[in-house]
Amino acid sequence: MNKKERYAFIVDYFRQRQPEVTTELLFDNPFQLLVATMLSAQCTDKRINMVTPPLFRRFPNAEAMAKATEEEILTLIKSVSYPNAKAKHLSEMSRQLVAVFNGVVPETIEQLTSLPGVGRKTANVVLSVAFQQPTMAVDTHVFRVSHRLGLVPKTAKTPEKVERELIRHIPAEYVSRAHHWILLHGRYICTSRKPKCDQCDFSSICPSALNIER
Repeated sequence: MNKKERYAFIVDYFRQRQPEVTTELLFDNPFQLLVATMLSAQCTDKRINMVTPPLFRRFPNAEAMAKATEEEILTLIKSVSYPNAKAKHLSEMSRQLVAVFNGVVPETIEQLTSLPGVGRKTANVVLSVAFQQPTMAVDTHVFRVSHRLGLVPKTAKTPEKVERELIRHIPAEYVSRAHHWILLHGRYICTSRKPKCDQCDFSSICPSALNIER
């Protein structure tokens, strides 16, 4: 099976079984999605979904959060990983969002990544989920699964290289969904330490499972 056939097989599989898929983070607007995604770094979506309801009740939009102190934000997010750094980033991000973008989440990666604490992965999630743009956020799950399934070469050693490779081969209309397909596959099946190959429908074509050099 060549690379083109491998991509077609995997995309068709997910397209049929998970035609509608999106983030597991809970949010009501683009600002809340941005905040939740920033908080989710090195933390589970389950934990974030426990933290954000009271956070969003207190600070439902950028204007409200921009008026808060870091300490007020920290009190509501102290159970997440790296809470002090994240409180600082959320405070600075919301203030800059109000000052530069009138509190409206921008729709380009350049503008999003100009905000404090917003990296390329976070920006791509927001662009994909909130604005339905064909962007590919590469987290640890997407990075791992893409390599294991032979979707990217071994030379793709950075998230951005993996992102470019995936976007080059996945049809634009499926890119935003493909991020979630691959991520969820990595989260629940192709796990980091003990991949559940016996439950994986790709085991017959997976170079890692078959121990095939690519």
